[in-house]
Amino acid sequence: MRRVLSRWVDPFVVTLVVVMVLGLVVPVGPGVQQVVDVAADVAVTILFLVYGARLSTREVWAGLRNWRLQGGILVATYVLFPVLGLVVAWAITPLVGAPLAAGMLYLSLLPSTVQSSVAFTSVARGNVAGAICGATVSNVLGMVLTPLLVLWLMTDAEGGSATAGHGLDGLQTVLLQLLLPFVVGQLLQPWVGDRVRARRWLTLSVDRGTILVVVFSAVAAASSAGVWAGISGWAIVALLVVSGVFLAIMLGLTWWGGAALKLPAEDRIALLMCGSKKSLATGLPMASVLFPVAAAGVIAVPVIIFHQLQLVVCAVLARRLALRD
Repeated sequence: MRRVLSRWVDPFVVTLVVVMVLGLVVPVGPGVQQVVDVAADVAVTILFLVYGARLSTREVWAGLRNWRLQGGILVATYVLFPVLGLVVAWAITPLVGAPLAAGMLYLSLLPSTVQSSVAFTSVARGNVAGAICGATVSNVLGMVLTPLLVLWLMTDAEGGSATAGHGLDGLQTVLLQLLLPFVVGQLLQPWVGDRVRARRWLTLSVDRGTILVVVFSAVAAASSAGVWAGISGWAIVALLVVSGVFLAIMLGLTWWGGAALKLPAEDRIALLMCGSKKSLATGLPMASVLFPVAAAGVIAVPVIIFHQLQLVVCAVLARRLALRD
């Protein structure tokens, strides 16, 4: 029994679930939430500083030039996901209602995550440089592509004039919080790179610590904002099931798509982790700009549920992939 538990039960996943539950049940005041949000931002900045110090510049350039991997991530994020999102939204409208179905469609139009995609790629011993390049490009393009796709596919979307301002804010966040520390780490890499690479526990600790802080921040903020109010338990269960099927299909498409592209195992892992995820950090603030206030809260619910589910599932997958020969 102990052997079975050690093989299938990941302590990190258990910790992740506990953190999610704490975010749901522990009241967090505005002051504490602000501290948690700042801690999450600092953790993400440190994460990318460490990645920059760890990766050789040659690996980074190789990641940028890997057109099959980068193209695969973009196709998964902005072609396969939206097509599947249209089908899912149409299919579940009778079950959960039009607003939540619209939330599933909106979810499919978002860019990939950056921090969790890169962190899980690292845990799974995948191509971290390729994941950083792919996830970052996805987010920068998403500042323009997501609003355009929303306006095209979601006919009741509003607030287009405010979108440009939000896009600039989002781009600034990507540049200052993610790319700048990564560049600083790259500049320091010739002096500290060998030491960081020799201490894998450091990167692993920063990876997992960042994910836990970000998850607690997101769940607690959603709970404080009353996102769950007015949503029935049946609707939550239905969204969990639909999100699970949605995620499973995208995981299958990205993994076997990587095989069809004849990518090596490390690149397939990067495509799997980047191409199957959607960004909560981008999705929630962008929803507040693109939709009326009354609709934004409900539309955000599927994004929150999918985000938490993708973290748990990919944590398990990352651990299993890390054990490969």
